[in-house]
Amino acid sequence: MGSERRRQGRKEGKSEAVVASPPPRLYEWVVTRSVDSLIDFLQAEQARGRSHVFLDESAREGLRELYIRMRKPVAVPAAEAPAAAPLVKQDAVVSGSGKSEQLAGLRKQAESWAPARALGTLREKMVFATGNPDAEIMLVGEAPGYNEEKEGEPFVGPAGQKLNDILKAMGLRREDVYISNLVKFRPSLPKQTTNNRKPSPEEMTACLPLVIAEISVVQPKLIIALGGTTAEGLLGLEGTVGSMRGKWHELSGLPARVTYHPSYLLQNSGSNDVKRALWEDMLATMEKLGMPISEKQRGFFLPKG
Repeated sequence: MGSERRRQGRKEGKSEAVVASPPPRLYEWVVTRSVDSLIDFLQAEQARGRSHVFLDESAREGLRELYIRMRKPVAVPAAEAPAAAPLVKQDAVVSGSGKSEQLAGLRKQAESWAPARALGTLREKMVFATGNPDAEIMLVGEAPGYNEEKEGEPFVGPAGQKLNDILKAMGLRREDVYISNLVKFRPSLPKQTTNNRKPSPEEMTACLPLVIAEISVVQPKLIIALGGTTAEGLLGLEGTVGSMRGKWHELSGLPARVTYHPSYLLQNSGSNDVKRALWEDMLATMEKLGMPISEKQRGFFLPKG
């Protein structure tokens, strides 16, 4: 039929589409050779001036099988899989005659903290803690972001201002508490500008000894973990913040409370339920420390009417 069509085309004076003859046993040829070989064959036919290739049923079946075969995932042997950076273990050493000197020593260790540096996933600038070394309350976030890296201090951006507002509502100043981050370096991203990401479990594990050492120096009466990521890395908890908050946990023999990260309030600025839930955690903190609580404070973010 193909030859009849070509003869008819010549009789009518139409341009001829030259059709290549398929290789012998094309089915076996397709399924036993690589895709590159098939492409080479087609390009060679095109170079000879042929614009079409006739495929019989066996050739079509071969191409179908090749298509199915190419769609299947290829298993990569474990030996060829890229290896993750090995976790370097290191203990933070507390030394010095007083809290300020001891924290200064921890800050110096953090600057060149080998477990964090070895990961290759964190940025260069180290952001240590701030606040009162004799504080009763220690607040811990997950990691510094753009603003914190720029200023060299935790919680100084919009989330930091929200935290200051929360402390003010409790009758406290920023200088009255101790504020730190679980990870001491900003987690990196490709072509990073002002965008941030949460730290990975490996990054939190790498920096955990530093925070534990800070706790041992400051010796607060309680710890507040800000956000679910911090709760996972610091307290080993799993689940949502909603399932972790509202109760007391324990860390290094101290009571620990989980609540929403201040940035979550910024993302849910219209939700009084979230504000009230966080505020109830702050009320529980104040009660735990025996701080005075006014009726006005107890009524913050309650439904009106």
